[in-house]
Amino acid sequence: MRDLHLDHLRAFVEVIEHGSFSAAAVRLNLTQPAISQQVRSLERRLGVRLIERLGRRATPTLAGEELLAHCRTIDAAVGAAVAAMDRHATGTVGQVRLGTGATACTYLLPPLLRRLRAAFPSLQIVVVTGNTPDLARAVEENRIDVGLLTLPTPGRIFDVTPLLDDPFVAFTAADDAADLPDTVDAHWLARRPVVLYEPGAHTRRLVDLWSAQAGVSIAAVMELGNVEAIKQLVGAGLGCGVLPGMAVPAGERGLAVRPLDPPLSRQLGLVLRRDKVLHRGLREVVEALKALAPAMG
Repeated sequence: MRDLHLDHLRAFVEVIEHGSFSAAAVRLNLTQPAISQQVRSLERRLGVRLIERLGRRATPTLAGEELLAHCRTIDAAVGAAVAAMDRHATGTVGQVRLGTGATACTYLLPPLLRRLRAAFPSLQIVVVTGNTPDLARAVEENRIDVGLLTLPTPGRIFDVTPLLDDPFVAFTAADDAADLPDTVDAHWLARRPVVLYEPGAHTRRLVDLWSAQAGVSIAAVMELGNVEAIKQLVGAGLGCGVLPGMAVPAGERGLAVRPLDPPLSRQLGLVLRRDKVLHRGLREVVEALKALAPAMG
């Protein structure tokens, strides 16, 4: 900085370490006059004499001795900076901020994150969970880099890639399966105790809209913000539940699971700012998320 040239500093160090301008020239694959010119330019810039000759050997002055110590620090800092940027270029380091809902974070992302960590050990992925509108706003404001969100996510600023459909299911404790029809409609649920996701969440809004279209209202006996807590309460026989299917796979121990009638599903998609620059780490995360589409479809 301050108009100092790294090449000039390197020439100075090589002259001192090898004891002559000619040896430094060979080392740097330059001519001796070129090395001499670089050292003179450095001396003019600093306003001090840096090298003197004792016999045939070039040695540092007192000022040169002090500069030499700084040069070693500068060289180490430059080397570290170049190495850091190289790791960014190869995608082995950096940070990607990923926003998604709690259900996808718990039941969909862990295998993907495990594969990314194995492939890029130094890539830091920070996962932020929340509701879709809040996360979409965070993408827009560049507080997170990419979102795996429930669609639609309106906004001209977004580049949206639909990835997968996640059908909702109804479920009860396995011991209550005899009372569970092959497909579950809103009228059946309205006559029974139901444990639902808390109001305000997109999952709850979809279920409320689905039941309203059937002309009924499902009264929740309990409302919780944690999917695993809902499953535990239902599994204990305290009611039935309605959740996205990725959270309640068919055959889960202790639960009986059925599709809804008519079907209800949510679509998850990849949400980025259109002007977002994809550095190598972010590009790898985006490609891994896009690979969910065939895997889940």
